Amino acid sequence: MFFLLLFALIGSLIALRTFIDHLHRHLAEAEQISPVLSDQERLDLPSVAVVIPAYNEAENIQDCVNAVLKSSDSERLEVWVVDDQSSDETLTIVQAIPDPRLKVLAGKPRPAGEGWVGKNWACAQVTPLVTGEFLLFIDADVQIKRGAIETAVAVAQREQADLLTFWMTIVCGGWGEWLAQPIIASLFAAGYSFAEVCDPNSEAAFAVGPFMLFRRSAYEQIGGHRSVAREVVEDVQLGRRIKQHGLKLWYGLGSDMADVRMYRSIGALWEGWTKNWYIGTHRNLRLILYIAFVTVLVFTVPWLGLTIALINLFGSFNGWDSSLIMLALIAIVLQYDLRRLNQKFSNIPPRYWWLSGIGGVLVSAIAIASIIKTETGWGWTWRGRNLSS
Repeated sequence: MFFLLLFALIGSLIALRTFIDHLHRHLAEAEQISPVLSDQERLDLPSVAVVIPAYNEAENIQDCVNAVLKSSDSERLEVWVVDDQSSDETLTIVQAIPDPRLKVLAGKPRPAGEGWVGKNWACAQVTPLVTGEFLLFIDADVQIKRGAIETAVAVAQREQADLLTFWMTIVCGGWGEWLAQPIIASLFAAGYSFAEVCDPNSEAAFAVGPFMLFRRSAYEQIGGHRSVAREVVEDVQLGRRIKQHGLKLWYGLGSDMADVRMYRSIGALWEGWTKNWYIGTHRNLRLILYIAFVTVLVFTVPWLGLTIALINLFGSFNGWDSSLIMLALIAIVLQYDLRRLNQKFSNIPPRYWWLSGIGGVLVSAIAIASIIKTETGWGWTWRGRNLSS
């Protein structure tokens, strides 16, 4: 038992050090943008259409739409909400918001036999109706900050970007969010190099679904959401298509630009991440199993090792137990450093970091469940809609 625990803790320390090094390097590459613009720059905003696909978003939609409308005074801003056949009060809530810049589209049923999934059908219905030079797609759980749209457009114009996307502040409320979201965010931060994603000569591609600003001509060139109709992880696929067409992708950080609270319950979190994680790796079984293993090694093993060593220490003193405790404590300190570093990426404070051991088990279980759901179709749903049909 001693040698097994020793090897596990040494492996955890090595994995933690490697993880932190990746995070440091990737964050050093990332450009951070904030909504700080002059009045003249705000007046120069080109026409922008904000598209918000909404399916059963009664809890979020009013705050989301109001935040977008308050974010800019420009008359060249139009906001489109597409109700994707919601069964709750989403459509009624949106229709009651009084602003001439707001337009509401009651979406049609999905065409039979065409295999539309996710938000793709909703987005494909509305884009022929909008007139903006830029198309901004956001999720209904996003709250845009004042001046963020103008800033994003200004950066896109400066960088000549055809798709601009960034990570925003991830808001955590319930225990499930605090357990899983910081760990998942750190996995994304360590897994994707900002420099490689932005490099037109690299095949690496990524896009953050809650905020995707397209130059309209580029969006039409790649075929829009219609071209990814069957893709569950449509944001990454759209980013990949931008690069495949020789267009420019800009990927950065924007914690001051917007907030997003993805899932408000552990059930929604479980359904949301299990529906797309395995697909997001292109069904790469080896990769997702590796991610699950590393997650346990980095986040759970230090706490498990400390617990076992302390039990052994109080049960029957062994001089070796103190060395195991020391290794576990070093790993736990590194874990806290990792959480503080991750705050620069996701803006999630290191609150409840001491629950990382449980969080590691939960996130690894999500990864494994994602494989099973995707391959079998059992429970592979989003808000009750089956994704395997």
